Amino acid sequence: MRKVLIIGIGAGDPDHVTVQAVDAMNAVDVFFVLDKGDTTADLTEARRAICERFATRRPFRTVVIADPPRDRTAADYEGAVRDWRDERARLIEEALLAEEGVVGILAWGDPALYDGTIRILDTIAARGNVAVDYEVIPGITSVQALTARHRIMLNRVAGPVHITTGRRLAAGWPDGCEDVVVMLDADLACRAYRDEDIDIYWGAYLGTPDELLVAGRLGKVVDEIDAVRREARARKGWIMDTYLLRRV
Repeated sequence: MRKVLIIGIGAGDPDHVTVQAVDAMNAVDVFFVLDKGDTTADLTEARRAICERFATRRPFRTVVIADPPRDRTAADYEGAVRDWRDERARLIEEALLAEEGVVGILAWGDPALYDGTIRILDTIAARGNVAVDYEVIPGITSVQALTARHRIMLNRVAGPVHITTGRRLAAGWPDGCEDVVVMLDADLACRAYRDEDIDIYWGAYLGTPDELLVAGRLGKVVDEIDAVRREARARKGWIMDTYLLRRV
């Protein structure tokens, strides 16, 4: 039986790491790190720095696994994501078969919100090639970091909040919702709503030294956000951003 700890480490600030996450990291013998290559080397380095800062009670090792490429232009988007996740599962399964002791996988934000690690472990368990028992340690999400940095409430009084993706926002505004959080938006889908009475609270690289924040009426600031994110992506090679849209 392989023991795996899926540990949420927050949106980027090492101070987001909870006491529970620190305790979990100090129970780990080997950390698995999915490496996306040179483009996101700073993310791999951030994970290493978090381990070195908090996992201090016992020796640990790190196993770096090359993250498989994902076809982001496929007509069948969900199928492409499944194929990519299944290949990730295969690689992690191979690594598990080669290891003993407690394995730790660090997840940005919270493992339950737009992170595929839980599904990957479920896939491995279902295959039956290796017996897996895993625990999930929650973390601070980019949504929480976003609202904290903008000093706003996520919800209005007794009101719901809808969390969705840029791809789904592009297909239409969610029915019955006045407050919409958008994640995984490669194309800034909110531009389609620039002529409506909507405020936006946008943030990128939340909790890191590169953090960027813009807020205001969508029609007035969306071009600024577009320019800022284009420059940031060109400079760093990647971008992770999140925003809240709020009908006025």
